[in-house]
Amino acid sequence: MKILMVFDFDHTVVDDNSDTWVIRCLPSQTLPDSVKNSYRKGRWTEFMGRVMSYIGDQEVNPDRVRSVMETIPFTPGMTDVLTFISENKSSIDCIVISDSNTLFIDWILQAAGLQAAIDQIFSNPAKFNESGYMEVQCYHSHDCDRCPVNLCKKKVLELYLSQQSDRGVGYKQIFYVGDGGNDLCPTSCLRDHDVVMPRKGYTLEKLLAKLEGQEGNASVKAGVIAWSSGTEILQELKTSMQS
Repeated sequence: MKILMVFDFDHTVVDDNSDTWVIRCLPSQTLPDSVKNSYRKGRWTEFMGRVMSYIGDQEVNPDRVRSVMETIPFTPGMTDVLTFISENKSSIDCIVISDSNTLFIDWILQAAGLQAAIDQIFSNPAKFNESGYMEVQCYHSHDCDRCPVNLCKKKVLELYLSQQSDRGVGYKQIFYVGDGGNDLCPTSCLRDHDVVMPRKGYTLEKLLAKLEGQEGNASVKAGVIAWSSGTEILQELKTSMQS
């Protein structure tokens, strides 16, 4: 049986937020207050639609947007992890579940030559329209009140696992690697021999620690191993493969 690696993208695979990195493609490298102040809690994808519309209004072309996105730094050690995964596809499946968008993630992975590591990307669909404006859509609609309106990562992971199971694919162990508040929900569908790996010092680690402190709480069955660089993730992965 294979191992499944599940990665968040921003502040996990890459060491920044791809959605805010794109602002560097503007001549001023900043957004006007009218766009900045239009954000509403839980509606980030709609906000990014307005950001990309403003970028289009400034006549920034798609090639410029792409070349800026390709400069975002990877988190230390993460390219080693993805390279190892791409060399061991017979033993490891790997997916990304991200609140960024499909174009940004594709561009960044392709520029680094790492797209072979990832089997599927679940993120907000994005494309450039005929006018050269990038459009971002919500990934799906759902009824989970713990997650942003556009994406419940638990629903995505559960559906993926169920579809894999229908194909006769089961996993001896699942590693979920993330950093943010929206990475907490999917950890509740992991089993007791799976591992959730929160990035040290980030929101997910704090939320998991808080849950652990609650008596009688059994919402997260998986083991918790915090990480600060990809080296630690790679070590855990290799150990699991040898067991």
